[in-house]
Amino acid sequence: MLAAQDEVISDPLAIPQNVTLLGDDNPNIRTATAIVNGQVITGTDVDQRAALVLAASQGEITGEDLQRLKMQVLRNLIDETLQIQEAKAQEIEVDQSAIEQTYARVAAQNFGQDTAAMDKYLASIGSSASSLKRQIHGELAWQRLLSRNISPFVNVSEEEVNELLKRMEESRGTEEYRLGEIFLASTPESNAQVMQNAERIMELLQQGGSFAAYARQYSQATTAVVGGDLGFVRVAQLPNELAAAAQQMQPGQLVGPIEIPGGYSILYLIDKRQVLAADPRDALLSLKQISIGFEPGISQEAAAAKVEAFAAGVKAMRGCGDAESAAVAIGADVVTNDQILARSLPEQLQAIVLNMQLGQTTPPFGSVEEGVRVLMLCGRDDPKTEGGPSFDQLMAQLEDDRVNKRAQRYLRDLRNDAYIEYH
Repeated sequence: MLAAQDEVISDPLAIPQNVTLLGDDNPNIRTATAIVNGQVITGTDVDQRAALVLAASQGEITGEDLQRLKMQVLRNLIDETLQIQEAKAQEIEVDQSAIEQTYARVAAQNFGQDTAAMDKYLASIGSSASSLKRQIHGELAWQRLLSRNISPFVNVSEEEVNELLKRMEESRGTEEYRLGEIFLASTPESNAQVMQNAERIMELLQQGGSFAAYARQYSQATTAVVGGDLGFVRVAQLPNELAAAAQQMQPGQLVGPIEIPGGYSILYLIDKRQVLAADPRDALLSLKQISIGFEPGISQEAAAAKVEAFAAGVKAMRGCGDAESAAVAIGADVVTNDQILARSLPEQLQAIVLNMQLGQTTPPFGSVEEGVRVLMLCGRDDPKTEGGPSFDQLMAQLEDDRVNKRAQRYLRDLRNDAYIEYH
């Protein structure tokens, strides 16, 4: 009895081990178009949306990889179409003015408020303003749909929040992680294909692709609209598989794909910090940058001698008050910045600067081409101890997580009920 039950669970469709195919064994070799509940998605729609992803990737994508990308884009466009259709069926309208405002904000972030410049850029990469605006339309429609049909019915009790606050206080000093996630949903039937797609996305990210851009295009979590950013989370808030991976990661590292219940995740560790503890990297520093340049064509020996003289001159400086006059004597320039966060410095310099006393300098760094410089610490305001998230912030976080889970089920049901024809 147990063996029979195990067999049914592992193969719920009872598919024979040896199958005879009666048609094309590669469903991806077909024109990338579809009709979703009567609405046509054209090859041009797919090409223009794929161009947005290609522009975010520094590696060239050709051949089978490009075909795989287009099939993924087609699936995304199908989901987007279902979301827009469902919003319309629920009499939730997205005004064109809201789409244009969001488009203008994107233009402001990338082209200094110049929407015409962004229009031109999109055309130059093989996409279009209409393609990006359609994506914005889908995101706004889905957000409004969830806000009306799901969010009001998600309940988080005060007891749950207070219990989580208590556990956070007990975890004071332990680490929490700011993670980016790309989540791809799978079923037993689609598991192999989704795994293959996730592996290829991982390869493209490792080649220099923008994590936020790929998350917006591929991730099936609601955090896709913010580039997959989960914010700071503790390991207890993550599935076991993701928690184990996060604890081994360093900022800037990618890991995945990781199989979790319901699909696969790719993780990117944006940052980490200690729970309810001040992060030294949030210290506000006053720094003097003392630098020298090199004449074009200078010999290696002459450059080395100049660096040695520069280092000796810096070492002889008597603190910040002496920096400007001493710099003139050794032919160096001084730039002062009184409002710089330690975390904004290159990672190699952060620990050095945070361990310095006032008037001390870093070792010289740089090159003949870029110039050689040191940083002198002239002031430091340490951050205050973190009070942690408020009751309301934590409740909102729990609600968002539950909305995300229900949104995934909602979209799955829309797919199951849809009439989709491929051509």
